[in-house]
Formats: sequence, C-alpha cells, structure tokens
Amino acid sequence: MTEQAEVIVVGMGPGSEDVAERLAAAGLDVVGVDGRLVGGECPYWGCVPSKMMIRAAGLLADGRRIPGMAGTSTVTPDWAPVAGRIRQEATDDWDDTVAVERFESKGGRFVRGWAHLEGPSTVVVGDRTFEASRAVVLGVGARSWSPPIPGLSGVPAWTNRDAVEAEEVPASLAVIGGGPIGVELGQTFARFGSRVTVLEVGPLLMGPEEPEAGRLLAEVFADEGIDVLTGVTIASVSHDGDRFTVELEGRDPVVAERLLVAAGRRPSLEGLGLASIGVPDDAHAIPVDDHLRVVDGVWAVGDATGKGAFTHVSMYQADIVVNDILGNPVTPADYRAVPRVTFTDPEIGSVGLNERAARARGIAVRVGFTELPSSTRGWIQKVDNRGYIKLVEDADRGVLVGASSAGPMGGEVLGLLTLAVHAEVPTERLRHMIYAYPTFHRAIEAALHDLDGG
Repeated sequence: MTEQAEVIVVGMGPGSEDVAERLAAAGLDVVGVDGRLVGGECPYWGCVPSKMMIRAAGLLADGRRIPGMAGTSTVTPDWAPVAGRIRQEATDDWDDTVAVERFESKGGRFVRGWAHLEGPSTVVVGDRTFEASRAVVLGVGARSWSPPIPGLSGVPAWTNRDAVEAEEVPASLAVIGGGPIGVELGQTFARFGSRVTVLEVGPLLMGPEEPEAGRLLAEVFADEGIDVLTGVTIASVSHDGDRFTVELEGRDPVVAERLLVAAGRRPSLEGLGLASIGVPDDAHAIPVDDHLRVVDGVWAVGDATGKGAFTHVSMYQADIVVNDILGNPVTPADYRAVPRVTFTDPEIGSVGLNERAARARGIAVRVGFTELPSSTRGWIQKVDNRGYIKLVEDADRGVLVGASSAGPMGGEVLGLLTLAVHAEVPTERLRHMIYAYPTFHRAIEAALHDLDGG
C-alpha cells in the first residue's frame, strides 16, 4: 500500500534537515528519509569535530610559540598521548537519536533507509512506497572519492571520517590530496605528533585558490616539519600489514603508518533513480534552477547540486526551498559571493572569483595585494603573523569580483570582503571607510591602496 505525505525529504543533511524541520513546523505532513545519521557529514565528522580537532591542535601550537615571543627558540613537546581524548570530546555532543526526536517533535515522520525515485512524486524506501502530494526534496549529500590509483582500492586507507574517529595518533601519516581536507587534517595530525607527508598532483597546494595560498601553506608546513610533494604522479599504493607504501614516478616512495585519502568528494547519486525524472543517471550533480527546482514538484539542496560543497551553501539553499514550497516570495539563488574558508593555520579565506578565473572570463582585472606582517596587527602578532589580503577588481565597473584573506583570522576578516563582493560595493566607497586600528581587517585598506598602484 502506498503511504501518503505532502513532502518527502530524501537525505537529511544540514540543509535538507532544516527544510524538513521547518516545513513540518509549518504544519505540513513531512517524511524524512536517511540511511545514515541525521545531520549528515557536518556534525559528526566534518564542520564541527574536525574544527574542534584543529582548534585543539592550534592551542598546542600556540603553546610551542610562547618561547618564540620572548625571542628564544621554540619547543616541541610530545602531545600524542592527549590527542585521542581531545578528538573524542569533539563528537560527544552530537546524537542522531536527538536529531530524529527533534524532527518528529515538530510533526515529521522519520524513515531509516535508502530511497530511490520512481517519478517526480514517488519515493521507495525498502518495501515501503511513499507518494508526495506537494514536494520531493533531494538532499543526498556527497561522499569521499578515491582516485583510480593501482592498489588503492585494496588497502585500508583512511577517509576523513576514519581520521576524525582515530583514537591514536599514528607515528607517520601520508596524505593524498592537498585540498582543504588534506591540508587541515595533515597539519592537525602533525601538531599532534605525526610525521606527515602531503602528496598533491597539482603544482601547488589548494589548487583552486589563489597561488599565493598554496605557496604560503607550503612555507608554513615546511617550518612545521610537514613534507609537501607537489606535481607528483602516484604509480601505486600497497600495504604490508604494518605500513603503507606510496610509489611515485621519478621520486622516492613515501612510507607511512597510515594513509589518508583526501582527493575530494563526489555527490551521492548512484541508485537514486534520477532517470525517472529526466536527469541522466551518470550526472555529476543534480541540475537546479535559481529556485532549486529540478523538475515540477522536485527540489534539491546541498552538495548534490554542485553549487558548493559547504554547509553554509546548503543552509542558504534550504531557505529558498522552504519559501518556494510554502508559496512565499523567494529571492533567486545567487552564487557570485560564496565564501569559503580552509581552517589551517594560517586560515585561508576567499570569496568570489580568483584572479585567474576573473581573467578567464574576460574581466578587466586590477589586483591589490598586501602582506599581513606589514600591518601593525601583523607586527604585534609576531610569530604566526604570515598572511595576506588580495583583492580582485573589475576595473571597468569599479567593484570587487573576488577577494582572499589569509592569516591568523583569515576567515573572520573575509566577512567584510564577502559583503563587498555580494553587494557590489564600489571600491571607491571602500577606500573611504574607517578601518579600526590595530586590526587584521585594517590591512584591507593597504590592499585598496595597492589597487591604485600604491
């Protein structure tokens, strides 16, 4: 027998969970479906636990810097014995049962299982079939991706989830991938006591970001004893029961106790039945319009839309979907100013287009740049003051189309720059703002001065 509902939400990650709860609270009959934990990657492995690990590792690093502030050499104590306990505290406050109870307390019905579509209004979960009279919302998220390296599929390599769940710090760790997850976790484990090697196939770490970001992190990592190998070709991976061996073409192999694969993520679309709504089964993402509609009666949010694999993007999209389903006014989705932060030390924050992408679009680009140590706050910071502000201006229109903020509080300084890009604040107006002294964000003023040619 087919069960009826007004709304069916497939996948209960951050954005789609928000959709389900808000629509249920609005009085709609909502069925939420997920085969894993409600809340998705973010509260159990991603945003929150990993950043708590990073925070803990940062505190350890700050302790080592104290002698440097006094003009003496730094010290490097062995922090490995406490690392597992610190990591465990990061996940103790999140509970799938509580999340389900919260959803059901708003009137929703939760179904544990894997769903697939049989048309735009029919969702099948195991031996149960549900029919939506008003909407189906797809929030199926993404999963870790392993590159097709010979031998990799047959070894017990870590994903980011395994790394976050680890109870002991390995003596050595090889990381395949120099993107956000690889550099964040690589630096964290190094600060907990691992000997870390980061392997990146591209010429720089953090390839999609400004090249200054990759060069900055490579310098910092070298100072912290993290080996960075870029431009590598990985020939094979093997495991002898105790150690991993990563064979590299033209270079010495890398041997480590543990191997973390951080080569990116891919939307979890297999078996979803997208062909039944006219979307190819081999699609790389679910195509959506500016109201997040896939086809009539079907919406999608989060990583699976391909608009940015960030919790804040899924929450932004969730608000649009909720209002669209309820018939409220909707401001169409606008992704010109999506902020992103990599929580390394220094933090790497960016918004909008980088210089390379702006030039590729034919924009008349002007660039403003300043090094953070040249600012008063950078001088005060002293031992961990490396960073920069970079502005990318459309010179014809006199507005920023992108910006980067790297430094001890790069993600926080990014807030002002995100507003400038999103609201298209004229750079002339930015020049006449008052920037508090002595702050990191005051360096924006120096970058604006450089935009004019110094």
